[in-house]
Amino acid sequence: MKRILVTGGAGFLGSHLCDKLIKEGNEVLCVDNLYTGSKSNIHHLMENKNFEFMRHDITFPLYVEVDEIYNLACPASPVHYQFDPVQTTKTSVIGAINMLGLAKRLKIKILQASTSEVYGDPEIHPQPESYKGSVSTTGIRACYDEGKRCAETLFFDYHRQHGLDIKVMRIFNTYGPRMNPDDGRVVSNFIVQALKGEDITIFGDGSQTRSFCYVEDNIEGMYKLMNSRDGFTGPVNIGNPGEFTMLELAKQIIELTNSKSKLIFFPLPQDDPMQRQPVIEMANKELNWKPKINLTEGLQATISHFQKLLF
Repeated sequence: MKRILVTGGAGFLGSHLCDKLIKEGNEVLCVDNLYTGSKSNIHHLMENKNFEFMRHDITFPLYVEVDEIYNLACPASPVHYQFDPVQTTKTSVIGAINMLGLAKRLKIKILQASTSEVYGDPEIHPQPESYKGSVSTTGIRACYDEGKRCAETLFFDYHRQHGLDIKVMRIFNTYGPRMNPDDGRVVSNFIVQALKGEDITIFGDGSQTRSFCYVEDNIEGMYKLMNSRDGFTGPVNIGNPGEFTMLELAKQIIELTNSKSKLIFFPLPQDDPMQRQPVIEMANKELNWKPKINLTEGLQATISHFQKLLF
């Protein structure tokens, strides 16, 4: 049995990771400042003797004894990370420094939940890990994009300078139960609007594409990366290479919810990428991982979650 620290553990992805780690027979220390995370996501774990929750902001040092660290702490949706952009950058950069310092002191393995946003608005499509990205340092998304890029730099410098055992995962769009209905992400936005019978808001003309990975597939990839062979650091893309336009997504959600919602269009936000699709050959080869749950199946489970939440 390992004692494993999960920062951001009360969030959407973090809570599912806590479930997975408990199921695999580990003790979990879940750390979250509850800025975007919620105790409701981990309520079912609170009575588990192998689970512990600590309210803490990782921009401040943390002194605990653990065997592994998964660093997931950071608001991940534009609505949340743009609300306090300075704090978003601090969480990515200072938080990474604090967690890397802890891993260095304890001589343990640490995984960084990075993001496909490090690729920015990509000039090549789809995106392999070798692509260096096209990112604005001055735009409204830079607090998140550049914060995560800097965190990756810190991870690899700690690896080179201190011999730290690191794993870096680039997460593409992920969806599923426990998403925050107000997080501003496209899947949750469309589902909530469709269930309420409201107009579905599409930014741009709806031709921009995303690749959507169901949360169970994402967490399986994360777990396999942490337990991958010694010396394999990544970065590795974890996402579903199935590519859909915003129009296709909206129409499928309307059909699955039997909604009468209509589509309305607004201007595209600044620096919003037009394309996003992962190359997952490295994950397949190194982790024996590929997504198993298709979009329709995943949307049905997510819609069911939101129906219970809203009604």
